Amino acid sequence: MAANTTEGPTVAPRRKMNILFSLTLILLLLALWIVLGFWTDKFWTPLNITNLMRQGSMTAILALGQTFVIITAGIDLSVGAIVGFCTVIIAWLLQAGFPVWSAILITLLFGVLIGAFHGFGIVRMGLPPFIITLATLTSLRGIGLLITNGSTINIVNDDFSNFAVSDFLGIPSLFWMVILVAIPAVIFLHLSRWGRYLFAVGSNREAARLSGVNVNWMIYLAYILSGTCAAFVGILLASRIAIGNATQADGWELQAIASSVIGGTSLFGAVGTVYGPLIGAFILATINNGANLLNLNSFWQRIITGVLIIVIVYFDQLRRRRA
Repeated sequence: MAANTTEGPTVAPRRKMNILFSLTLILLLLALWIVLGFWTDKFWTPLNITNLMRQGSMTAILALGQTFVIITAGIDLSVGAIVGFCTVIIAWLLQAGFPVWSAILITLLFGVLIGAFHGFGIVRMGLPPFIITLATLTSLRGIGLLITNGSTINIVNDDFSNFAVSDFLGIPSLFWMVILVAIPAVIFLHLSRWGRYLFAVGSNREAARLSGVNVNWMIYLAYILSGTCAAFVGILLASRIAIGNATQADGWELQAIASSVIGGTSLFGAVGTVYGPLIGAFILATINNGANLLNLNSFWQRIITGVLIIVIVYFDQLRRRRA
């Protein structure tokens, strides 16, 4: 039976709601920038804006990968560990003399394989996404520490390590990487049948299966995309810090989930956009940046993030009850 991709009568109101929510996020981000501009004269300096863009870029890519998974009503707790593990992999490959391009491809392949393993655990072994990705989180940290014997691997390739701190047309290279990932993500999620299938799986797996959607393959694909984005962030982080260290990116999985949720992705599945998590990531980066500039206790950053998540998930529940 062919998949039914015809848009229902609720699609247009949902799109309007997504646009309204995204505009609200943009206004919130602008409001934060204006307030911080008044409170500290350092915020609008070119150096700080560049630093803010670099801070938010890696979280944005990580959040985008997480979004694919959450749309299917899943979760990926391993992305921070994948980032740290991939810094070790690419550092080891470069130290072993591999060309930069081949080291990057091999590292991305690790992300694909880890994502496929998560899909296998969920689809074939019947494990909950929380369990399989939590197991990977702890295992990858341990494997990375075993490879490095608990130390770090220095990256001496200047071409590679200079990329993350370079600019192109006055914009940090890391931000250009967000654009590089976001454009195909928009095409995939919002303009292709595969994106519609992801939403269908998150909405009702059995109904999607009966409509002809290969539900198992879509789950594999969602986790592969998440793992690939995490591996890509690991490459960018290795370029920025010029070392491979398995303990890097500790807690980044929570930042990715928070950015995605703040950006309007529903933890119940079937609701999400590409641009929402990107805006959410830069909202969090702005909060962290502003707190540092104002010398606020770092605990306040966690509190503000937690409050934002509670408020947005609460309104998401209200929206679902009215749907």
